[in-house]
Amino acid sequence: MKKAISALLIVGMLFGIACFAGCTAKKEETTQVTKSTADIDYLVIVNKLHKLPEDWEKNLNITKMNNSLGDDVEVETKAYEAYLKLKEDLKKEGVNIDLDSARRSIAAQEDIVKRFTEKYGEDYVKKYVAVPGYSEHHTGLALDLYLNINGKDVYLNEDMVKYPEIWEKIHQKLADYGFILRYLKGKEHVTGYSYEPWHIRYIDDVDAAKEITAKGIAFEEYLGLVKVTDVAYDYGQSKLYKKAQIEECMDLVKCKFAEWEGCELQALRYAGDEKNAREKTERLKSLNEKEPDQYTAIMVLETDFKTGEKISDTLTLEPGKDYTDYQWILACDKEGSWEIADCGY
Repeated sequence: MKKAISALLIVGMLFGIACFAGCTAKKEETTQVTKSTADIDYLVIVNKLHKLPEDWEKNLNITKMNNSLGDDVEVETKAYEAYLKLKEDLKKEGVNIDLDSARRSIAAQEDIVKRFTEKYGEDYVKKYVAVPGYSEHHTGLALDLYLNINGKDVYLNEDMVKYPEIWEKIHQKLADYGFILRYLKGKEHVTGYSYEPWHIRYIDDVDAAKEITAKGIAFEEYLGLVKVTDVAYDYGQSKLYKKAQIEECMDLVKCKFAEWEGCELQALRYAGDEKNAREKTERLKSLNEKEPDQYTAIMVLETDFKTGEKISDTLTLEPGKDYTDYQWILACDKEGSWEIADCGY
Protein backbone atom coordinates (compact mmCIF):
# COMPACT_ATOMS: atom_id res chain seq x y z
CA MET A 1 0.00 0.00 0.00
CA LYS A 2 0.99 3.61 -0.25
CA LYS A 3 1.99 5.71 2.71
CA ALA A 4 3.02 9.32 3.30
CA ILE A 5 5.91 10.08 5.68
CA SER A 6 4.57 10.81 9.19
CA ALA A 7 5.93 11.21 12.72
CA LEU A 8 4.50 7.97 14.08
CA LEU A 9 4.25 4.64 12.35
CA ILE A 10 0.76 3.96 11.06
CA VAL A 11 -0.29 0.41 11.82
CA GLY A 12 -0.18 -1.45 8.57
CA MET A 13 2.39 -2.83 6.19
CA LEU A 14 3.76 -0.79 3.26
CA PHE A 15 3.46 -3.33 0.51
CA GLY A 16 2.83 -1.02 -2.51
CA ILE A 17 4.89 1.47 -4.44
CA ALA A 18 4.04 5.10 -3.67
CA CYS A 19 1.83 7.08 -6.04
CA PHE A 20 2.19 10.77 -6.67
CA ALA A 21 0.13 12.67 -4.09
CA GLY A 22 -3.12 14.05 -5.37
CA CYS A 23 -3.36 11.68 -8.31
CA THR A 24 -7.08 11.04 -8.58
CA ALA A 25 -7.76 11.18 -12.31
CA LYS A 26 -9.93 8.29 -13.45
CA LYS A 27 -8.84 5.97 -16.24
CA GLU A 28 -10.84 3.28 -17.93
CA GLU A 29 -9.96 -0.11 -16.48
CA THR A 30 -8.24 -2.39 -18.94
CA THR A 31 -7.27 -6.04 -18.64
CA GLN A 32 -4.95 -8.42 -20.42
CA VAL A 33 -4.73 -12.13 -19.69
CA THR A 34 -1.50 -14.10 -19.91
CA LYS A 35 -2.05 -17.85 -20.23
CA SER A 36 -0.47 -20.29 -17.83
CA THR A 37 0.83 -23.83 -18.31
CA ALA A 38 -0.48 -25.54 -15.19
CA ASP A 39 -2.66 -25.16 -12.13
CA ILE A 40 -1.41 -23.72 -8.85
CA ASP A 41 -2.05 -24.52 -5.20
CA TYR A 42 -4.45 -21.84 -3.95
CA LEU A 43 -3.70 -22.79 -0.35
CA VAL A 44 0.02 -22.09 -0.75
CA ILE A 45 1.56 -20.40 2.28
CA VAL A 46 4.18 -17.70 1.81
CA ASN A 47 5.31 -15.85 4.93
CA LYS A 48 8.45 -15.07 6.93
CA LEU A 49 9.23 -18.79 7.31
CA HIS A 50 7.94 -20.20 4.03
CA LYS A 51 9.41 -19.19 0.68
CA LEU A 52 7.61 -18.97 -2.65
CA PRO A 53 7.80 -22.37 -4.43
CA GLU A 54 10.54 -22.43 -7.07
CA ASP A 55 8.24 -23.25 -10.00
CA TRP A 56 5.44 -20.92 -8.98
CA GLU A 57 5.81 -18.15 -11.56
CA LYS A 58 5.95 -20.41 -14.60
CA ASN A 59 2.64 -21.99 -13.60
CA LEU A 60 0.88 -18.71 -12.86
CA ASN A 61 -2.04 -17.43 -14.94
CA ILE A 62 -1.89 -13.63 -14.79
CA THR A 63 -4.36 -10.88 -15.61
CA LYS A 64 -3.01 -7.37 -16.08
CA MET A 65 -5.28 -4.44 -15.29
CA ASN A 66 -5.08 -0.68 -14.98
CA ASN A 67 -6.65 0.90 -11.90
CA SER A 68 -8.24 4.31 -11.37
CA LEU A 69 -4.90 5.80 -10.34
CA GLY A 70 -3.36 4.81 -13.66
CA ASP A 71 -1.22 2.06 -12.13
CA ASP A 72 -0.66 -1.25 -13.87
CA VAL A 73 -1.51 -4.19 -11.61
CA GLU A 74 -0.95 -7.92 -12.15
CA VAL A 75 -3.12 -10.47 -10.37
CA GLU A 76 -3.73 -14.21 -10.68
CA THR A 77 -6.63 -14.59 -13.11
CA LYS A 78 -9.04 -16.60 -10.97
CA ALA A 79 -8.44 -14.27 -8.03
CA TYR A 80 -9.11 -11.29 -10.29
CA GLU A 81 -12.41 -12.78 -11.48
CA ALA A 82 -13.47 -13.28 -7.85
CA TYR A 83 -12.37 -9.74 -7.03
CA LEU A 84 -14.60 -8.31 -9.77
CA LYS A 85 -17.60 -10.15 -8.29
CA LEU A 86 -16.74 -8.85 -4.82
CA LYS A 87 -16.37 -5.34 -6.19
CA GLU A 88 -19.75 -5.47 -7.93
CA ASP A 89 -21.48 -6.81 -4.82
CA LEU A 90 -20.00 -4.07 -2.64
CA LYS A 91 -20.97 -1.42 -5.17
CA LYS A 92 -24.64 -2.34 -4.64
CA GLU A 93 -24.17 -1.30 -1.00
CA GLY A 94 -22.50 1.97 -1.89
CA VAL A 95 -18.97 0.74 -1.18
CA ASN A 96 -16.48 1.36 -3.98
CA ILE A 97 -13.08 -0.36 -4.06
CA ASP A 98 -10.21 -0.66 -6.49
CA LEU A 99 -7.11 -2.82 -6.72
CA ASP A 100 -3.93 -1.10 -5.56
CA SER A 101 -1.45 -3.94 -5.95
CA ALA A 102 -1.34 -7.71 -6.19
CA ARG A 103 1.45 -9.74 -7.77
CA ARG A 104 4.91 -8.31 -7.26
CA SER A 105 8.08 -9.76 -8.71
CA ILE A 106 11.05 -10.62 -6.51
CA ALA A 107 13.03 -7.85 -8.23
CA ALA A 108 10.35 -5.29 -7.37
CA GLN A 109 10.34 -6.48 -3.76
CA GLU A 110 14.12 -6.11 -3.58
CA ASP A 111 13.76 -2.51 -4.75
CA ILE A 112 11.10 -1.78 -2.12
CA VAL A 113 13.27 -3.22 0.66
CA LYS A 114 16.21 -1.10 -0.43
CA ARG A 115 14.27 2.15 -0.65
CA PHE A 116 12.31 1.67 2.57
CA THR A 117 15.42 0.67 4.51
CA GLU A 118 17.08 3.92 3.45
CA LYS A 119 13.99 5.94 4.37
CA TYR A 120 12.60 4.21 7.48
CA GLY A 121 15.34 1.90 8.82
CA GLU A 122 15.84 -1.86 9.11
CA ASP A 123 13.44 -2.53 12.01
CA TYR A 124 10.65 -0.73 10.22
CA VAL A 125 11.21 -2.81 7.09
CA LYS A 126 11.26 -6.03 9.14
CA LYS A 127 7.85 -5.15 10.53
CA TYR A 128 6.16 -3.98 7.34
CA VAL A 129 7.96 -5.34 4.29
CA ALA A 130 8.53 -8.97 3.36
CA VAL A 131 11.97 -10.33 2.47
CA PRO A 132 12.22 -10.90 -1.31
CA GLY A 133 11.04 -14.44 -2.05
CA TYR A 134 8.96 -14.49 1.14
CA SER A 135 6.28 -11.97 0.17
CA GLU A 136 2.75 -13.24 -0.28
CA HIS A 137 2.43 -10.73 -3.10
CA HIS A 138 4.70 -12.94 -5.23
CA THR A 139 1.84 -15.43 -5.46
CA GLY A 140 -0.55 -13.08 -7.25
CA LEU A 141 -3.20 -14.19 -4.74
CA ALA A 142 -2.66 -11.33 -2.26
CA LEU A 143 -4.63 -8.21 -3.14
CA ASP A 144 -4.28 -4.75 -1.62
CA LEU A 145 -7.44 -2.68 -1.92
CA TYR A 146 -8.11 1.04 -1.73
CA LEU A 147 -11.32 3.02 -1.43
CA ASN A 148 -13.21 5.53 -3.51
CA ILE A 149 -15.33 7.78 -1.30
CA ASN A 150 -17.58 10.45 -2.80
CA GLY A 151 -15.70 10.23 -6.07
CA LYS A 152 -12.27 10.60 -4.47
CA ASP A 153 -9.65 7.86 -4.34
CA VAL A 154 -8.44 7.16 -0.80
CA TYR A 155 -5.24 5.12 -0.95
CA LEU A 156 -2.84 6.35 1.73
CA ASN A 157 -2.70 4.11 4.79
CA GLU A 158 -3.25 6.91 7.27
CA ASP A 159 -6.34 8.01 5.36
CA MET A 160 -7.84 4.56 4.84
CA VAL A 161 -7.71 3.64 8.53
CA LYS A 162 -10.16 6.48 9.17
CA TYR A 163 -12.97 4.36 7.69
CA PRO A 164 -13.26 1.25 9.88
CA GLU A 165 -16.99 0.96 9.19
CA ILE A 166 -16.35 0.68 5.45
CA TRP A 167 -13.68 -1.97 5.93
CA GLU A 168 -16.08 -3.91 8.14
CA LYS A 169 -18.60 -4.03 5.28
CA ILE A 170 -15.87 -5.23 2.94
CA HIS A 171 -14.64 -7.90 5.35
CA GLN A 172 -18.15 -9.28 5.76
CA LYS A 173 -18.28 -10.03 2.02
CA LEU A 174 -14.81 -11.55 1.54
CA ALA A 175 -15.56 -15.19 2.32
CA ASP A 176 -18.50 -15.28 -0.12
CA TYR A 177 -15.97 -14.97 -2.94
CA GLY A 178 -13.16 -17.14 -1.58
CA PHE A 179 -11.16 -14.36 0.12
CA ILE A 180 -9.89 -13.99 3.68
CA LEU A 181 -8.50 -11.05 5.62
CA ARG A 182 -4.85 -12.04 5.79
CA TYR A 183 -3.33 -9.96 8.60
CA LEU A 184 -5.67 -9.92 11.57
CA LYS A 185 -5.50 -7.64 14.58
CA GLY A 186 -4.06 -9.57 17.52
CA LYS A 187 -2.40 -12.23 15.33
CA GLU A 188 0.85 -10.39 14.68
CA HIS A 189 2.86 -13.10 16.48
CA VAL A 190 1.40 -15.63 14.01
CA THR A 191 1.45 -13.74 10.71
CA GLY A 192 4.51 -11.58 11.39
CA TYR A 193 2.75 -8.40 10.24
CA SER A 194 0.54 -5.74 11.78
CA TYR A 195 -3.18 -5.51 11.08
CA GLU A 196 -3.99 -4.44 7.52
CA PRO A 197 -7.69 -4.01 6.68
CA TRP A 198 -6.87 -3.67 2.98
CA HIS A 199 -4.75 -6.81 2.48
CA ILE A 200 -6.92 -9.76 1.40
CA ARG A 201 -5.96 -13.23 0.20
CA TYR A 202 -7.70 -15.47 -2.34
CA ILE A 203 -7.84 -19.18 -1.42
CA ASP A 204 -10.41 -20.42 -4.01
CA ASP A 205 -12.50 -22.20 -1.38
CA VAL A 206 -15.62 -20.45 -0.11
CA ASP A 207 -16.26 -22.99 2.65
CA ALA A 208 -12.69 -22.73 3.97
CA ALA A 209 -12.82 -18.93 3.73
CA LYS A 210 -16.04 -18.87 5.75
CA GLU A 211 -14.56 -21.18 8.38
CA ILE A 212 -11.42 -19.07 8.76
CA THR A 213 -13.48 -15.88 8.96
CA ALA A 214 -16.02 -17.28 11.44
CA LYS A 215 -13.30 -18.58 13.77
CA GLY A 216 -11.24 -15.40 13.53
CA ILE A 217 -8.06 -17.37 12.93
CA ALA A 218 -4.99 -16.66 10.84
CA PHE A 219 -4.27 -18.63 7.68
CA GLU A 220 -1.30 -20.29 9.40
CA GLU A 221 -3.61 -21.60 12.11
CA TYR A 222 -6.08 -23.01 9.58
CA LEU A 223 -3.26 -24.89 7.84
CA GLY A 224 -2.04 -26.30 11.18
CA LEU A 225 1.39 -24.72 10.85
CA VAL A 226 1.44 -23.11 14.28
CA LYS A 227 0.31 -23.91 17.79
CA VAL A 228 -1.29 -20.78 19.10
CA THR A 229 -1.83 -20.12 22.79
CA ASP A 230 -3.90 -17.40 24.42
CA VAL A 231 -1.56 -14.48 25.04
CA ALA A 232 -1.94 -12.48 28.26
CA TYR A 233 -1.36 -8.77 27.69
CA ASP A 234 -0.64 -6.25 30.44
CA TYR A 235 -0.29 -2.58 29.52
CA GLY A 236 0.26 -1.48 33.11
CA GLN A 237 -0.55 1.98 34.47
CA SER A 238 2.23 4.03 32.97
CA LYS A 239 2.79 7.73 33.54
CA LEU A 240 5.68 7.68 31.08
CA TYR A 241 3.93 6.35 27.99
CA LYS A 242 0.49 6.35 26.44
CA LYS A 243 -1.22 3.03 25.81
CA ALA A 244 -0.95 3.59 22.04
CA GLN A 245 2.85 3.79 22.34
CA ILE A 246 2.97 0.59 24.38
CA GLU A 247 0.73 -1.16 21.85
CA GLU A 248 2.98 -0.04 19.00
CA CYS A 249 6.02 -1.48 20.74
CA MET A 250 4.16 -4.69 21.56
CA ASP A 251 3.33 -5.08 17.86
CA LEU A 252 7.03 -4.87 17.01
CA VAL A 253 7.83 -7.63 19.48
CA LYS A 254 4.92 -9.80 18.35
CA CYS A 255 5.96 -9.53 14.70
CA LYS A 256 9.42 -10.69 15.70
CA PHE A 257 8.00 -13.80 17.36
CA ALA A 258 6.55 -14.98 14.04
CA GLU A 259 10.13 -15.52 12.86
CA TRP A 260 10.84 -17.96 15.70
CA GLU A 261 9.45 -21.21 14.33
CA GLY A 262 7.50 -23.28 16.85
CA CYS A 263 7.73 -20.60 19.54
CA GLU A 264 4.61 -20.16 21.69
CA LEU A 265 4.11 -16.65 23.02
CA GLN A 266 2.31 -16.79 26.38
CA ALA A 267 2.52 -13.32 27.92
CA LEU A 268 3.58 -9.83 26.88
CA ARG A 269 3.65 -6.92 29.34
CA TYR A 270 4.93 -3.45 30.03
CA ALA A 271 7.81 -3.78 32.49
CA GLY A 272 6.67 -0.86 34.67
CA ASP A 273 7.68 2.79 35.00
CA GLU A 274 10.43 2.13 37.54
CA LYS A 275 12.35 -0.25 35.30
CA ASN A 276 11.68 1.90 32.25
CA ALA A 277 12.96 5.05 33.94
CA ARG A 278 16.13 3.23 34.99
CA GLU A 279 16.75 1.77 31.54
CA LYS A 280 16.06 5.11 29.89
CA THR A 281 18.94 6.71 31.74
CA GLU A 282 21.39 3.89 31.03
CA ARG A 283 20.37 2.81 27.53
CA LEU A 284 19.84 6.24 25.98
CA LYS A 285 23.35 7.30 26.87
CA SER A 286 24.77 4.14 25.33
CA LEU A 287 22.70 4.33 22.14
CA ASN A 288 23.32 8.01 21.58
CA GLU A 289 27.06 7.53 21.97
CA LYS A 290 26.90 5.44 18.79
CA GLU A 291 24.40 7.71 17.04
CA PRO A 292 24.48 11.17 18.68
CA ASP A 293 21.05 12.58 19.60
CA GLN A 294 19.26 9.94 17.50
CA TYR A 295 17.11 8.44 20.27
CA THR A 296 14.77 10.17 22.73
CA ALA A 297 13.10 7.37 24.69
CA ILE A 298 13.49 3.76 25.80
CA MET A 299 10.73 1.23 26.52
CA VAL A 300 11.15 -2.13 28.24
CA LEU A 301 8.70 -4.98 27.66
CA GLU A 302 8.74 -8.47 29.17
CA THR A 303 7.63 -11.75 27.63
CA ASP A 304 6.96 -15.33 28.68
CA PHE A 305 7.21 -17.98 25.98
CA LYS A 306 8.21 -21.52 25.12
CA THR A 307 10.61 -22.25 22.30
CA GLY A 308 10.02 -24.89 19.65
CA GLU A 309 11.98 -28.09 19.20
CA LYS A 310 14.08 -26.46 16.49
CA ILE A 311 15.97 -23.22 17.02
CA SER A 312 17.60 -21.05 14.36
CA ASP A 313 21.38 -20.86 14.52
CA THR A 314 21.07 -17.10 14.83
CA LEU A 315 19.24 -17.33 18.18
CA THR A 316 20.91 -17.84 21.56
CA LEU A 317 17.93 -19.77 22.90
CA GLU A 318 17.53 -23.39 23.91
CA PRO A 319 14.95 -25.59 22.13
CA GLY A 320 11.84 -26.71 24.01
CA LYS A 321 12.46 -24.42 26.97
CA ASP A 322 10.18 -22.09 28.94
CA TYR A 323 11.42 -18.51 29.24
CA THR A 324 9.95 -15.97 31.68
CA ASP A 325 10.57 -12.24 32.07
CA TYR A 326 12.53 -12.20 28.82
CA GLN A 327 13.15 -8.51 28.13
CA TRP A 328 12.81 -6.45 24.98
CA ILE A 329 14.42 -3.02 24.79
CA LEU A 330 12.85 -0.65 22.29
CA ALA A 331 14.17 2.77 21.31
CA CYS A 332 12.26 5.75 19.94
CA ASP A 333 14.09 8.01 17.49
CA LYS A 334 13.68 11.75 17.13
CA GLU A 335 11.01 11.25 14.45
CA GLY A 336 8.87 9.34 16.95
CA SER A 337 9.40 5.87 15.44
CA TRP A 338 10.12 2.85 17.63
CA GLU A 339 12.52 0.02 16.87
CA ILE A 340 13.86 -3.04 18.68
CA ALA A 341 17.27 -2.19 20.12
CA ASP A 342 17.99 -5.35 22.12
CA CYS A 343 16.46 -8.42 23.73
CA GLY A 344 17.42 -11.00 26.34
CA TYR A 345 17.97 -11.07 30.10
